[in-house]
Amino acid sequence: MSTARRKKIYEGKAKILYEGPEPGTLIQYFKDDATAFNAQKKAVLEGKGVINNRISEHIMTRLNAIGVQNHFIKRLNLREQLIKEVEIIPLEVVCRNVAAGSLSTRFGLPEGQALPRSIIEFYYKDDKLGDPLVTEEHVTAFNWATTQEIDDILATTLRVNDFLSGMFGAVGITLVDFKIEFGRVWEGDFSRVILADEISPDSCRLWDTISSEKLDKDRFRRDLGNVIESYTEVARRLGVMKDMPTVIQGGLH
Repeated sequence: MSTARRKKIYEGKAKILYEGPEPGTLIQYFKDDATAFNAQKKAVLEGKGVINNRISEHIMTRLNAIGVQNHFIKRLNLREQLIKEVEIIPLEVVCRNVAAGSLSTRFGLPEGQALPRSIIEFYYKDDKLGDPLVTEEHVTAFNWATTQEIDDILATTLRVNDFLSGMFGAVGITLVDFKIEFGRVWEGDFSRVILADEISPDSCRLWDTISSEKLDKDRFRRDLGNVIESYTEVARRLGVMKDMPTVIQGGLH
């Protein structure tokens, strides 16, 4: 059954969620839409959804293999994957290894300066408020997550950081920072927290280790051009696009 006839559950800036073929599942569709600055800047980048679907599939599969539980079940086609339905925790969890973006602005740190250690930040997921930075105090006081869930999120985020830093480092890419999201899956009265959403150049800052060239969404945010080419380069280095040359020529519609 195509998603054209499936019920749409949620539409975000880069993805659409449809009801899945069985209870507890959803279909996640990757759009070509690119947004920045809280959707004030918008564009359609042909093929972006296809590349991000592939990269996220690759990363989530490998994370599953090392015991980092996440919502990914399998990729269905060029733009869709089957995922577990989760109750999303309304936090964007950002892990930073090198100063960039808002961290540089906030603390006056030069972009590219290595941080003394990896820093994890929480942002409250609300576009209308501009996703404000929040502390663990806010998270527990407003009941967005429990202390135990925060502990699980922090531990998982550090594991993901270690894994991704190694994976990207091996192909000459520095993982500057990344954003992930988490959701609860319920088993009877008990819930556990698993990784959700996506991991792609939309949600990571990725710099070429030698040239420091940006291979991520900052190319779109900062009008650097060659966005799709850079995303494709990340996929090529990770070895996930061998059978899909057409995306580069814009041959996918």
